[in-house]
Amino acid sequence: MSKTISDNLTADEIRTLLELEPNATCGFVRLTYLSKQSIAPGGLPAPFADRRPLGSALYFMVTPTAPVRLHRIRNDQLYHYYLGDPIELLLLHADGNPERIIIGPDLRAGQRVQQLIPGNTFHTARVIGRSRWFLGASTEWPGVVPADVEIGNLDAFAARYPAVADDLRAIAASVREIAS
Repeated sequence: MSKTISDNLTADEIRTLLELEPNATCGFVRLTYLSKQSIAPGGLPAPFADRRPLGSALYFMVTPTAPVRLHRIRNDQLYHYYLGDPIELLLLHADGNPERIIIGPDLRAGQRVQQLIPGNTFHTARVIGRSRWFLGASTEWPGVVPADVEIGNLDAFAARYPAVADDLRAIAASVREIAS
């Protein structure tokens, strides 16, 4: 049985090679693209009143101690799987229904290599499988600016989504490596 690239790399090596930095929401991140073209103020519906880049993209790495923390961004975003173990993505839809999606390489098992996260959807994710690391990317449109990101209140979401409250708490409790 042959080894894959991900079997030969550690999380630390990947963070160094890709210059990933701790991030407050998505484990470790490096912005790889921010469009130089922008949409003028008033060119998009609310809540995008200010100027926005046409798009943005970033690498992100999730580890057992650096999950995707509970948050949302205003923008639609597309997660992409690249290397490593899968992640379990938990989407908390506005209608009160949670949805679990596995993003990873095993297409036969129903895993997805891309997943749309609709704008304004709170979500969190953790690495599963051998629980080493997940390397993926996120592309967003319009491009994300800091005002577009909101951290979720764990207690409020645990109360609103009781079916996944234990998972929300477990993911939040696993955070050991975060940015200030």
